[in-house]
Amino acid sequence: MPTVKVRNLKNEEVGEVELSDAVFDAPLNEGLIHAAVRNFMANARQGNSATKTRGDVSGSGRKLWKQKGTGRARIASLRSPLWKGGGNVHGPQPRDWSYNMPKKMRQGALRSALSERVREGKVTLVDGWSLATPKTKDFVASLGKLGFAGKTLIVDSLDNENLILSTRNVQSTKVVNSFALNIYDLLYHEQLIISEAAVKELEQLLGTNKAEAVAAPAGEEKVEAAAGVDDEQAKPKRARKPAVKSTPAKATKAKATKAKPKGKEATE
Repeated sequence: MPTVKVRNLKNEEVGEVELSDAVFDAPLNEGLIHAAVRNFMANARQGNSATKTRGDVSGSGRKLWKQKGTGRARIASLRSPLWKGGGNVHGPQPRDWSYNMPKKMRQGALRSALSERVREGKVTLVDGWSLATPKTKDFVASLGKLGFAGKTLIVDSLDNENLILSTRNVQSTKVVNSFALNIYDLLYHEQLIISEAAVKELEQLLGTNKAEAVAAPAGEEKVEAAAGVDDEQAKPKRARKPAVKSTPAKATKAKATKAKPKGKEATE
């Protein structure tokens, strides 16, 4: 299990925390991370770029000259794409670029990225980020004591209003909670600061599914119960099926035997 030291805002070591292997020690999967980043960026696209077609541009609909006799090419409207100021052909139109990605794949990409940050040594645990007043100056000073200057991502509870208000004017820093953590922020920011409470939430969100662990013994009990049935109890169930199937066969045979003598008498 990976171990990370816990520090306070004065950059003093307070203790150590053992992280979950399932969340913070997952193997690197570059293909899955790439697919998750493409999905995140596609869902973030607005898709509102548009051009005007010949039905959208302004202009009269009258015919400029008659169809024949002028020696010029025939024309129908000023809004034709062939004329200056006319409509655009095959231009971009508003569309939805978003698409769904399976939840397990998104969680797997987050686990892989978090584990890689831990292996790189770019994850710092903080016992708590408590600020007396919402001042950007105090936040920058505490960030400097911890030794962070570049792009930094802080994962903490959104109930900490002083922290959120203090970081709004710092462009290189972003504060999110464990539920809003995404793959793009993990890769964009160089350093990751997580509070102890957020670590527990991430382990619950991205850890193994409890429903699967509970369903496994239930399935085993069903198999054992089926294996423990006596042969005497199973025999009547097997005997019922041929009895049902044999009834129509007997009826058809009886009809055939009754019909044969009639046919012989008719031939005679």
